[in-house]
Amino acid sequence: VQLQASGGGLVQAGGSLRLSCAASGRTFSSYVMGWFRQVPGKEREFVGFISWSGGNTYYAGSVKGRFTISRDNAKKTVSLLMNSLKPEDTAVYYCASAPASSMRSTDYDYWGQGTQVTVSS
Repeated sequence: VQLQASGGGLVQAGGSLRLSCAASGRTFSSYVMGWFRQVPGKEREFVGFISWSGGNTYYAGSVKGRFTISRDNAKKTVSLLMNSLKPEDTAVYYCASAPASSMRSTDYDYWGQGTQVTVSS
């Protein structure tokens, strides 16, 4: 699976942004898709994941209620809708795939290149 993340940019606090991740490969629908973020000098942080069917999602406490992950297996895409953005959400965001649900970055075997999200105060 090859992943390509897009949609990052600069947004004011309180605003919204949608990130997308396009996948190639025949087995996209078999993978759990996760989103992580990373700030320079810090470890990569779990944001959330969605099950292979899209029926289950799980979010980090810091984004729960503000972020929503969805996927379209026919189009081989996964999206991260971010609402009520805060300056502390500023990071490079990565999409990744895993064979099973996990919050650990080490369980994800394919990664997108990352897209920068900057939230101004």
